[in-house]
Amino acid sequence: MRDGEVLHESLLGLSPEGKPRHTTVLLEEIERVVAAAGGWGGVDLIAVGLGPGSFTGVRIGIATARGVGASAGLPVAGVCTLDAIGSALREQGDEAGPSSLLAVLDARRDEVFAALYSRDGERLWEPLVSAPADLAERVAALPQPPLAAGSGALRFRQELVRQGVEIPDDADPVHRVAARHICAIAAAGGGSEDPLTPIYLRPPDAVRWRERDTFQRAE
Repeated sequence: MRDGEVLHESLLGLSPEGKPRHTTVLLEEIERVVAAAGGWGGVDLIAVGLGPGSFTGVRIGIATARGVGASAGLPVAGVCTLDAIGSALREQGDEAGPSSLLAVLDARRDEVFAALYSRDGERLWEPLVSAPADLAERVAALPQPPLAAGSGALRFRQELVRQGVEIPDDADPVHRVAARHICAIAAAGGGSEDPLTPIYLRPPDAVRWRERDTFQRAE
């Protein structure tokens, strides 16, 4: 982005085998982005999503941003992915609609990552990991149901809609974590105070398995 204008944006989908392609095509796509900016001389800042999200995806994204920033001599800013969804929701722009905005990402394991925002972008709930039923209970306690978006809002639409939550149509791009929102937040100085610390919200599977095996041996 430059002065709020998107110069280039792309979405790297899965391979024909259904596998992520971070390690095979990400650097090639970065070169295309840089070319759209007129070369590395036209780049002032690198922004990267910190999570929450896939452990592997978050680690690869941060490591790549850190490496590219170091080699190009550029600062790197990290942005919470829930903040990016919140930013997309604010673009919906209906001031007469719900007064709060709920970003919900599918965390797998029948859990969600979520954060609540005011219309002016203030975080009302810090990022959390929760069972969908627990999130619905928290939503029910709000003065007014929020407008929600994200992969978690789609997967658990029924649980949230029962509490009056408004959720855009499944095909609406508001549900996708978009690079342009991450860039816009970073450019506005809204990145993380600890710029490249991943936001996991829960331990990796390997840690959970190790703790489970330790507990079983102790029994």
